[in-house]
Amino acid sequence: MGAAIVRQYERGVVFRLGQLHGVRKPGFHFMAPLADRMIKVSLRTVTMPVPSQQIITQDNVSIHVAAVAYYRRVDAVKSIVEIEDVRAAVGQIAQTTVRNVVGRSMLDQVLTDTQTLNLAIREILDRTTQQWGVYVFLVELKDIELPVSMQRAMARQAEAEREKRAKIIAAEGEALSAGKLAEAADVISDHPVALQLRNLQILAEIAGDKNSTIVFPSQFLESAKAITRFVAEETAPASASGPTRPDGEPRKTTAPPGPSALAATGAPGGRDREGRR
Repeated sequence: MGAAIVRQYERGVVFRLGQLHGVRKPGFHFMAPLADRMIKVSLRTVTMPVPSQQIITQDNVSIHVAAVAYYRRVDAVKSIVEIEDVRAAVGQIAQTTVRNVVGRSMLDQVLTDTQTLNLAIREILDRTTQQWGVYVFLVELKDIELPVSMQRAMARQAEAEREKRAKIIAAEGEALSAGKLAEAADVISDHPVALQLRNLQILAEIAGDKNSTIVFPSQFLESAKAITRFVAEETAPASASGPTRPDGEPRKTTAPPGPSALAATGAPGGRDREGRR
């Protein structure tokens, strides 16, 4: 054929009698029949998945990691002359680089700091593929599979961490509540009416719920104690004055008669004036 069409996203590398003759840009080009041979190179971005592979991290944990790489050819001549199959070469070097970088990292870093690992893998790949006319501009770890035992251990660790935070938050809340209650107690002690107002508010809240609740305010108990003390104080003088008659007047009590009274009346057991028994 004496003509060739190069698309907008392609470059045509022309070999004349086996030697590099030049690069053709997009458009229609004439070629020498039987002498020229054109190889078209696509400059579009290629998405290349890196298969999942088993990797042992630095802390001896076996995981499976899969990734994806994005690259494109920037030098059509090098991608044809320097290497036979660019896609296969980039795939193999990407898989090896992922295994080496992840294997030198701790498990926690692999799980939490993937951005740093992605940059490290991309820089290594870019330095290696520059001689092939390929530019690797993005590498991402897309799937990290952990052993089941490790997943259970991490779940227990996360649960314990959440419980610790919950207890700390509850303790801080109790401390703040105790401080506020102490301040409220000081205010109520200076203003006793505030406690009565608070009780009335509580009664209004309870009445709004339409439930049967018996409330004993603190003032009721104090009033009962005050009444008890008052009754005790009133009954003490009455008991000291002696028994009373049915009409309410105190009864008169007389002392028992002495020996002289018995002698004067001639009661038995006494002596008369003449000394006779």
